[in-house]
Amino acid sequence: MSPIAVGEREIFEIAREVFDAMIPGGGALEEWHGDLPVQHEPLTAWVAFHGPFSGRAVLSSERGTVDDLASALLGLGPDAVVGDEDRLDAFGEIANMVGGNLKSLLPFPGTLGLPEVAAEPPADGVLLEKLRLSWGGRPIVITLWSTDSAAAALSEGSTLQ
Repeated sequence: MSPIAVGEREIFEIAREVFDAMIPGGGALEEWHGDLPVQHEPLTAWVAFHGPFSGRAVLSSERGTVDDLASALLGLGPDAVVGDEDRLDAFGEIANMVGGNLKSLLPFPGTLGLPEVAAEPPADGVLLEKLRLSWGGRPIVITLWSTDSAAAALSEGSTLQ
């Protein structure tokens, strides 16, 4: 049980709307079916929530997929080489938009941190939701994490008091 009223369906709808708005004509975001392939060059982008609910929204994919997302977002041609700065900025901005829209669904005020991009996100927290998605036939995983002690208690079967 999640301490917030945001589930897979809400996260999927937000992510799909963000992708449709930011990458028009760049391929629809769909649910992934089957096992996920092993990521050889993973990149992860996330934004943190601060306030009565503390946690983060995380997007993960292969570097090649992130390069194609950045190219589509920046309106570059299909053969364009995406530089490190553009890659990090574009993937961070997508995470920022997904996280910001998720924050708007929270029932209490809070702030959103700046987007961060790395090979792996911080390892702390409790996984609340995990969506396996497909963009152009390539996997993108979106997870929602809580770093609240209340969420940890919920995940262990306790109730919020």
